[in-house]
Amino acid sequence: MIDPIDGTKNYVRGVPVWATLIGLMDGDQVVMGVVSAPALGRRWWAASDNGAWTGKSLTKATRCRVSDVARIEDASFSYSSLTGWEEKGVLPGFLGLARSVWRTRAYGDFWSHVLVAEGAVDISAEPAVSLWDLAALQIIVEEAGGVFTDLGGDATPDGGSVVCTNARLHQEVLDRLASPET
Repeated sequence: MIDPIDGTKNYVRGVPVWATLIGLMDGDQVVMGVVSAPALGRRWWAASDNGAWTGKSLTKATRCRVSDVARIEDASFSYSSLTGWEEKGVLPGFLGLARSVWRTRAYGDFWSHVLVAEGAVDISAEPAVSLWDLAALQIIVEEAGGVFTDLGGDATPDGGSVVCTNARLHQEVLDRLASPET
């Protein structure tokens, strides 16, 4: 599964946060993923049972590990935009989550999810995505110790949405996103 330019709008505008995503699937399971962000000079990669890694090259790699933040009030949350949440009719849950965390940032696209894998961000979510947007990212987040599901809690890159966390916060994040209260 290949996404030649994830972050197309960034790419078109000259924002250096875009990447090529390559996910290798065996049936419906992602077994290997590579994210290459040439404008940032960074790569992330993972394979089943081999951990997640980042760096400029294989010889200068460091292992990715999600954060150990355990309280939603201490969490950093990254997303792409508000409009998708509104279009999907789940803006109240999104806003409720955003109000409950320590910090929000709209890093967006692949960047939000690899930052979860690195432990720099604790939660990332997007309401509308495609398989090619997520296949490479799922295994990187999971091999770094995180949890990667759709909004319904199914661990799939093909659910049309994504929530990824450091694992400790996952169920609470899903519950808050599903809440109709603001």
